[in-house]
Amino acid sequence: MQPGGGSAARSQVLRLPGRHGYAVEFSPYLAGRVACATSQHYGIAGCGTLAVLEQNETGIGLLRSFDWSDGLFDVTWSENNEHVLVTSSGDGSLQIWDTAKPTGPLQVYKEHTQEAYSVHWSQTRGEQLVVSGSWDQTAKLWDPAVGKSLCTFKGHEGVIYSTIWSPHIPGCFASASGDQTLRVWDVKTPGVKVVIPAHQAEILSCDWCKYDENLLVTGAVDCSLKGWDLRNVRHPVFNLFGHTYAVRRVKFSPFHSTLLASCSYDFTVRSSSRVPDIHDCHYDFLCFYADSLNKPVD
Repeated sequence: MQPGGGSAARSQVLRLPGRHGYAVEFSPYLAGRVACATSQHYGIAGCGTLAVLEQNETGIGLLRSFDWSDGLFDVTWSENNEHVLVTSSGDGSLQIWDTAKPTGPLQVYKEHTQEAYSVHWSQTRGEQLVVSGSWDQTAKLWDPAVGKSLCTFKGHEGVIYSTIWSPHIPGCFASASGDQTLRVWDVKTPGVKVVIPAHQAEILSCDWCKYDENLLVTGAVDCSLKGWDLRNVRHPVFNLFGHTYAVRRVKFSPFHSTLLASCSYDFTVRSSSRVPDIHDCHYDFLCFYADSLNKPVD
């Protein structure tokens, strides 16, 4: 691949034998540090590993790894401590890890009754809250300093695949579910704030635009991405097609208001603004996509 400047783009690979990646997140503090949640046997059976990777002038290496007795499906970095991460796993638990310590986890929270498939640290200042989503059809609110959940959110009628905080509105998060709905919640109120019948298929991912507090995107088993404006949810503001299998993860760019990327079980990563761009370079099921918040790509 040759970027516009003519210099060769070089991808770097670090293999974790016997592990399949489920989620990857760049550190919000250190530009070259990445956390990856992995599982054995595609998360169907076996254990999981949290791998913390570091990139420097000589390449990419394994900084720290932590094993867990079940598959790890998602990971999120703390927004107030550069060493702390939270993972979610197939046994329904959340784990808190500290990269400055060789063993762990520091704490384990076990309240979900089925797989904890999603976890996300709040993105607005003044909050240190975590939200998790589970196959038990609930989302839970956590304060990492408290040993139990603060609140449980019920309403979905299917598996919750994705939970993500608004980067703009304190105490507000969205969830995507197998019940074909996108829902928006306010932690100050017990009920759901907005219910959007977004697709006629299971919704596997959602994300919030970093430049518009009213704009979200969903990706679903129907191979499509749809944009939603919370001020009028009767119809999507955009529809994007092109994937030939389910859309596993979708992310808005942190640097461009109209750019987003998606990855799919069709082995492709696609980015879209006005002209779609296809990166067909993967040889396994794609389960994650992440954008560095520290440095834009040329």
